[in-house]
Amino acid sequence: MKRGANRTPEWVELPDEELLDLRLCDLGLRIEGTPLEERLQALHQEFERAGFRHFRPYAWLSWDWFTPDGVTGFSIPFYLAHPRLVRLERRQMFHVEGGTRESCMKLLRHEAGHAVDNAWRLHRRRSWRETFGPWSTPYLSHYAPRPRSRDFVLNLDYWYAQSHPAEDWAETFAVWLRPGSRWRRAYAGWPALHKLEYVDGLMREIREAKPPVRTRERPDSLPRLRITLREFYRSKQRHYAEEGHRIHDRYLRRVFSEPGGQRRGETAAAFLRRNRQDLRRRIARLSGQHPYVVDQALHAMITRCRQLGLRRTGSRQDALIGSAILLTLVTRSFLSGSSPWYRR
Repeated sequence: MKRGANRTPEWVELPDEELLDLRLCDLGLRIEGTPLEERLQALHQEFERAGFRHFRPYAWLSWDWFTPDGVTGFSIPFYLAHPRLVRLERRQMFHVEGGTRESCMKLLRHEAGHAVDNAWRLHRRRSWRETFGPWSTPYLSHYAPRPRSRDFVLNLDYWYAQSHPAEDWAETFAVWLRPGSRWRRAYAGWPALHKLEYVDGLMREIREAKPPVRTRERPDSLPRLRITLREFYRSKQRHYAEEGHRIHDRYLRRVFSEPGGQRRGETAAAFLRRNRQDLRRRIARLSGQHPYVVDQALHAMITRCRQLGLRRTGSRQDALIGSAILLTLVTRSFLSGSSPWYRR
């Protein structure tokens, strides 16, 4: 184990109910010696290949992914620093944001885009505002994405570039930075290509210069967070609580069975994951929708099945037909911005 790496904590073997009573500041986590260290090194190598001579974003552990205004580093959620906490996050939230290397790197590039913006105060430039919109635009608690729009790049889920001009910038930067993205070819004919070309020209302008802003601040760093894991997850679950009726739940229950007496059947989430590629291809072809749109709808279905604890008890063919019909309905809801499962 590397020097400074996380030692095996005493809480690793605790059951969830006891682990939830620990305070975040008492977890004793560090980035060093974890997969996060390697991923940050990979990010810094991407900056080096992109020609940045005097800038590398720094990172610290906190409660979520975020880049504070004016700060040239960003926060990574604490649970990614230990596999035991990754399992707890999945059980509490049914999803681990950044839980795979690929998804983690997407998020790292995104947050690095915010850090670059802060380091050079890029959003103050008229050309930046003309390309992405006013940075001062208020953030909304919810946004209605336009899945058919080609004005924005695709990096994080749910068309996140459409949520705010600052996120549009960070998403465009992330696509530009990713090695081998071939963004000129991938976005040929899209209005979003203009944004990528703007980022490319701007980075060529600043990449060899020292940034005017340099910070080492770490707001809400893990040692300062004195809430318990239980309090943290109660707050997080309230934040993500979905309002209104989930109009598609009753259709899910027609295709799959409720938990209870039948415990041997394959979980509905596992069934959908196993057939994800086939369902995505079929519905995209039949509906004429982009496979990415269909995949986002399918991701929402899988998450909801996991939340409801549904299982497949009928034949595979019946489940596939029912899933395809429901996926078509959910995809249409995503396109109209009315999906009850959609959230960000």
